[in-house]
Amino acid sequence: MKLDALDLKILAALQRDGRMTKLRLAEAVNLSPSACFERVKRLEAGGYIRGYHARLDLARIVRSTVVLVEVRLKSHDSASFERFEQAVRTVPEIVDCWAVGGGPDYMLRAVCRDIEHYQSVIDGVLAAGAGIEKYFTYVVTKHVKSDAGYPIHALMEAGKTGSGAD
Repeated sequence: MKLDALDLKILAALQRDGRMTKLRLAEAVNLSPSACFERVKRLEAGGYIRGYHARLDLARIVRSTVVLVEVRLKSHDSASFERFEQAVRTVPEIVDCWAVGGGPDYMLRAVCRDIEHYQSVIDGVLAAGAGIEKYFTYVVTKHVKSDAGYPIHALMEAGKTGSGAD
């Protein structure tokens, strides 16, 4: 499925406000409500929209500590990567996991009650035989910027002009 400018406008608008009414979305992208809704259904069916979520203010709900973790594995075969990734998927406190190149094998983001809770989480991952050789823990002291969504238009423009970062 090829995306056009209207699809990108719809995606950008829904990314800003996933609770936007169909009518308001249609007005924002200058389409009739029925045409707009058909496009949204097509984008959902095509997997471009993976879900709708509420962004919570966790600090208002519970006190927590965010920890970034750099992980290096003992072995670098596909079974070792799969074993680690499966172990991470079972830990609810690990909210993000990225496979990376250029040094560590993975970067994790964990949200825990406090440092002691984090230590018990990482000890559990180690005890599960996830194949970790070493890990480095970085405690987040200040949240500077939240997920503001993907810069869809900037990425698409960079792709058209060939001026993207190398």
